[in-house]
Amino acid sequence: MDPNTFPTKGNLILAKNSLTLAKQGYELMDKKRNILIRELMDLIDEAKGIQTEIDQTFTRAYQALQHANIELGINYVQEISHTIPIEDSIRIKTRSIMGTEIPLVEHTKQPNLPTYAYYSTRESLDEAKQEFEKVKELTIRLSMVENSAYRLASNIKKTQKRANALKNITIPTYTERVKSITNALEEKEREEFTRLKVIKRNMGKK
Repeated sequence: MDPNTFPTKGNLILAKNSLTLAKQGYELMDKKRNILIRELMDLIDEAKGIQTEIDQTFTRAYQALQHANIELGINYVQEISHTIPIEDSIRIKTRSIMGTEIPLVEHTKQPNLPTYAYYSTRESLDEAKQEFEKVKELTIRLSMVENSAYRLASNIKKTQKRANALKNITIPTYTERVKSITNALEEKEREEFTRLKVIKRNMGKK
C-alpha cells in the first residue's frame, strides 16, 4: 500500500499540493498546445500559398524552357544548363517555439550574373532561367515551412498526450486521494469526539 495514501494530515497536505501542481501543469500544457496549434495553422496557410506560387512559377518556367528548346535546340540548352553553378549557400539553423526546435534556413542569394553569352541565346532561355531561380527560392522556403509544421505537429501530439494524462489520470487520482483522506480524517475526528464524550459522561457518573 502506498504510504502517501494513509489518512494523515501530512499526506492530506501532500495530496492537495500535488493536485494544485497537476492542475497548473494541465493549464500550462493546454496553453502550450493552443499556441502551437495556432503556429501550425499559420504555417499550413503559408505552405499552401507557397505551393500555389511554386505551381504557377513552374508552369511559366517549363513553358519558357519549351520555347528555348524549340528556338535553340534541346542539346544546346542542355550544354548551357551545365554552366549554372551548384547551389551551396544554404545554411540551416534552428529557433525555438515553446520548446520546439524548428529549422531556420538561411540562403545567400547569388548575384544574377550571366553564365552564357546573350548573343547566342534567346529571351525564352533568360525567362526560363529566371523562373527556375524563383522556383528554387520558393522551394527553400517551402521546405523550411513544411519541416517546421511537421515538428510542431509532433510536439502538439506529445503535449496533447501529457495534457490528457494530467486531466484524465493524475488530477482525478489526487482529487480522489484528497477526498478519501479528508473523509477518513473527519471520521477519525468524529470517533475521537464521541470517545471523549463517553469518557466525560462516565467520569461524571463517578
